[in-house]
Amino acid sequence: MAAELRKDLVRDTWVVIATDRALKPNDFPINKGWEKAKVSGQQVCPFCEGNESYTTDEIAAFRAGNTLPDTPGWTVRTIPNKFSAFKLEGELELKRTGIFQSCNGLGQHEVVVETPQHGVEFSQLPVERIKQIYLMLQQRYRQLATDRRIKYIQIYKNRGLFAGASLEHSHSQILALPEVPSENQGLSRYYEQEGQCLLCKILEEEMQSRQRLIYESRHFLLVCPYASRFSYETWVIPRRHTEHFADINEEELDDLAAVMKTFMPVMLDCLGDPSYNMVINTAPVNQDIGGGYHWYMEIVPRLIVAAGVEFATGFYMNPVAPEIAAAMLREKLPR
Repeated sequence: MAAELRKDLVRDTWVVIATDRALKPNDFPINKGWEKAKVSGQQVCPFCEGNESYTTDEIAAFRAGNTLPDTPGWTVRTIPNKFSAFKLEGELELKRTGIFQSCNGLGQHEVVVETPQHGVEFSQLPVERIKQIYLMLQQRYRQLATDRRIKYIQIYKNRGLFAGASLEHSHSQILALPEVPSENQGLSRYYEQEGQCLLCKILEEEMQSRQRLIYESRHFLLVCPYASRFSYETWVIPRRHTEHFADINEEELDDLAAVMKTFMPVMLDCLGDPSYNMVINTAPVNQDIGGGYHWYMEIVPRLIVAAGVEFATGFYMNPVAPEIAAAMLREKLPR
């Protein structure tokens, strides 16, 4: 197998890419069939409509008519994570014990229940409901950002056993943190060195080469990134340079919902209905961030597990070149 080491500029790490062949979806050792590996086995799903008493108290919801909080009648509902390790209480306190450091669990962890109906997947929802989910995420982002103690807001979705989902009912999560993760440190470093936004530059080059371009709409590009850590990994990047996901406008919300409604069923069908993670990366809040941040979304099918080499070196091994992955996905999408 011919391989190539590629630099992931966003994360400032290296990825090993197989350049001469690609595993077919059925060749991957993790499968798939989310229905074959039920996660919860619970008799009562706390996220289903009518079971509101099984959850923590409602923070926000889109509701029909004048229905009351924590009752049926909602379409998208946000609640505190029942098992959160974080609380928005007090101030951040750093402690040192010799060479070791720790701090209190200051923060907020919320769950956005995406549908009242059990067994209806995100990809199966109508485009209007998908837009409503992103509108809820935007509203919660804005509200959490008003707390000066919060420095970063991470939005993510785990779907399926191998993506870490503990409940089958379709939902996303929001984690508000008192510290900024180092995962996307390459963005600010590139800006300091080159004086321009790395993702804007990536958009420019991907539109020129079109090798890794999957789909383009009025406001977004879908690409398999040059140094993809995972097979068939896809990034959804807004054309407009926007630091915070919360700053997405109405036209972009409409377009994003339409793009996701188009792409997600195709991706899931092509890859045999895998588990996946969906992550929204955005700029820090409540601090001087300099320049270079540009929000984007990652969609990561979980087709293989991390092995010893990833743990030992931090170098991810990807058996499907992004050029091959993009070509396959692009072929299945409407032109």
